[in-house]
Amino acid sequence: MNKQKLVRFINKYYLKGLVQSVILNSNSAQQKLNTRFVSDDKTLLGLVEMNKWNFEDATIGIYTTEQLLSLLGVLDEDINVSILKSDEKAFAIKINDSISAVNYMLSDPSIINDPPSIQNIPDFELEIDVTPTLSEKFRAGKSALTEVTTFTVVTSSSDKTNLIIGHSSVNTNRVNIPVNTSKFSQIDNISFNAEYFSSILEVNKECESATLKISSEGLAKIIFKVDDYTSTYWLVATTEVD
Repeated sequence: MNKQKLVRFINKYYLKGLVQSVILNSNSAQQKLNTRFVSDDKTLLGLVEMNKWNFEDATIGIYTTEQLLSLLGVLDEDINVSILKSDEKAFAIKINDSISAVNYMLSDPSIINDPPSIQNIPDFELEIDVTPTLSEKFRAGKSALTEVTTFTVVTSSSDKTNLIIGHSSVNTNRVNIPVNTSKFSQIDNISFNAEYFSSILEVNKECESATLKISSEGLAKIIFKVDDYTSTYWLVATTEVD
């Protein structure tokens, strides 16, 4: 197995340290690995799936993803992964290359937060084209305004849409990014977590295109499909800004 394929999967839910604890589900019949996850503040939910995963059926509790990534860093690119069991219960995963081996102790899945299902999905009145340029500009803008916690989607009567990092009704430091839309309706200003969105863009930056869907009821959705990965993220609005 190629180590980077597994690391890419992990990074798409880990989001640069924003999500540590998840349950990985391995399906041998479908040759898929997936995980559903939720942030500590419950304003980010996600699902990451990876195809062409040749492994046994397993439910794998990962409590500290940072530690797992550190252990993977010890190994060369060509790895083997196996599950260590006691009385048919998985207690660790063993990963080895041609020279070294590491063990990562698993967590009981019952102590890991089970992400809630999204019920009554609203209509998305606004669809924003997420291009490599938008991704780069947004990530650079968030890096420039490290203390800013939200970005705001602002539409106008002239069918124009902007993403504004640091938006406020008073004068502030801010970054204004005009965006193109494939579906437009003028909606009230609505804000989401800027760090979450920046991290989502960072770990999916190899994807050439995606669509950010916005609902005036306070929900955003974005899906990335690239290579063997499909990553879906839901953002819950934080505050509405005048």
